[in-house]
Amino acid sequence: MLTVLLLDGRRPNFFYSSIEFRMTGLIPFTPGVSDAAAVGIGALCGALCRHHIGKAAAERIARDQRLKHLSGWHTAGINVLGSFVLGGVFATPIISDNHPSVGIPKPPATSLSKSAHAVISNSSNLKPPSVGLTPRMKLLLGVGFCGSFTTFSTFSVDVVNMMAKGEMTKVCSYLMVNNVGGIVAAASGMMVVKKILKL
Repeated sequence: MLTVLLLDGRRPNFFYSSIEFRMTGLIPFTPGVSDAAAVGIGALCGALCRHHIGKAAAERIARDQRLKHLSGWHTAGINVLGSFVLGGVFATPIISDNHPSVGIPKPPATSLSKSAHAVISNSSNLKPPSVGLTPRMKLLLGVGFCGSFTTFSTFSVDVVNMMAKGEMTKVCSYLMVNNVGGIVAAASGMMVVKKILKL
């Protein structure tokens, strides 16, 4: 029997809940199994998204010969988009499943100065971020979804094919869009999330 559990005991919320899968009687419910399930689910969704986007782009180019020069460029677009999403996922604060308060164990009073006491006292009053992703959701979205949505292997094959055809100008442009564009997109994703969440 396959059951879906929302572990935090509150109303389901995308940011606050982590999805766990338990195969009763077949697979023991452990953090390792949960992490693997999260990565697998994310990877399945990412791969399907990439497949359908690539298929739609190829069909559109095949119908319109004026777009023939864009053949293969959908891979660059997917990689840039995936970099943007991964940047946003990386920048999103981490929250625990149960939202425990952040605390710092206090050393013996005799070993601390007054200033050290003040620092620890202030730190122990810190509250965890109210909006964010659990570590498992970061696995699902980052390692799983973005990992399978983007593709370095297809990008590499595209470059080799372009070089075999002597399309060196296209190779240079393709490399720039994938590499420089991906880095800029990742940085933009981080900045957008930090701006929205006011981090």
